[in-house]
Amino acid sequence: MKIARVFPRVTNATPRDELSFYDAPSMFIHETEIDEVHISVAFSYDMKQAEWLEKQWRGTGLPVKMGGPAFKERGGEFIPGRYVKEGYTITSRGCPNNCWFCAVPEREGELHELEIKDGWNILDDNFLACSDEHITKVFEMLKRQKERPIFTGGLEAKIIKPWHAEKLKEAKTERMYFAYDTPDDYEPLVYAGNLLQEVGFKVSNHVACCYVLIGYKGDSFARAEKRLNDTIKAGFMPYAMLYKDEYEHVDETWAAYQREWIRPMIVATKMRKILKEVRA
Repeated sequence: MKIARVFPRVTNATPRDELSFYDAPSMFIHETEIDEVHISVAFSYDMKQAEWLEKQWRGTGLPVKMGGPAFKERGGEFIPGRYVKEGYTITSRGCPNNCWFCAVPEREGELHELEIKDGWNILDDNFLACSDEHITKVFEMLKRQKERPIFTGGLEAKIIKPWHAEKLKEAKTERMYFAYDTPDDYEPLVYAGNLLQEVGFKVSNHVACCYVLIGYKGDSFARAEKRLNDTIKAGFMPYAMLYKDEYEHVDETWAAYQREWIRPMIVATKMRKILKEVRA
């Protein structure tokens, strides 16, 4: 079956093949012999655009389905290249935690391991929560890839073990992301940073990164700044992740602040300054 996938927003992970579309259909669309159209919506704030796209594609007479994470639908089997481009892979879904700000438990339920499909960019919700056997098999799969691995899905500092750090180093990991969401995340983050440095990762090479949640109710710029700076001191390059409520409301003042901590060149400059002060 030839499935056209339509995306209301283009990201680094969006497929770029001949059956991927990002706008209304052209007058020549039937020449591609499409059997079905899937409107894939990752973010709820793209719903209006997705609904417009659905209407346009239904005008072709082709069967159209709309779904994706924005609908809080549980993901099924991962099919490489269908909704994220080749090279990205998901080896497990779900998470054993129930963080108040996270939609994963509601959408995916308890952590469940999937059949491992080849890829070098891991998008799992909580990869380190998988069984030792599954984690080992994923690292074996990564040995077959031409690209160095990236763990875009957050790695949980609270459960990292020395052998995980060793595997990450053996795999020549290009980049990995942890998370600092709540105050009790910090001490585990320090521990994770020490483990990574013990196996040979350097603080200043921007391999170990960390998403830092900011802008939630009760937060302040001073507290957010301290968390971001403390993340650097723990051995990670921080990236501010702005909290959004269920309606995807964004405080523009916080959004402006986030931009200072999300652009790699700006963050790298801040990081060098903090590390210089720590080493002085």
